[in-house]
Amino acid sequence: MKNEINPALINLAFLIGNWDMKIFNTSFLPSLSEEIIAPASFEWYQDGEFLILKQGTQNTPHATWIIGRDQETDNYTVLYYDDRHFSRIYEMSFKNNIWKIWRNAPGFVQSFEGKVSIDQNTIIGAWGKSTDGKQWEHDFDVTYSRKD
Repeated sequence: MKNEINPALINLAFLIGNWDMKIFNTSFLPSLSEEIIAPASFEWYQDGEFLILKQGTQNTPHATWIIGRDQETDNYTVLYYDDRHFSRIYEMSFKNNIWKIWRNAPGFVQSFEGKVSIDQNTIIGAWGKSTDGKQWEHDFDVTYSRKD
């Protein structure tokens, strides 16, 4: 029996494919003019049970995101792991072409907001960070551009 895409994730199907990711205007690189350019791909896990985002390569920072959702709620849950061995849980929403990701962990709060272009081939966004969830600072900008 062929599996169908998880109905709770179907509105994210447009993300499937290969993207170029550009990280710039960062707080963690030596200069604001430096950028990281790396591949990113969205793919279904097990024929659509979850959505997987893989970012980067062995030569650039890389991370894996596993995206799922309780069908009774509006927000998604994201499990994150990266090459620094950081493991995090985020919440995520996607409404009106605005993609939001956030984490409210003690001592390190993060927030992302990205705008999806009308043709769904570009996502332009920025990450912020805070130690207390009240005073925020810019962390970095990111642009995703569809390759295929």
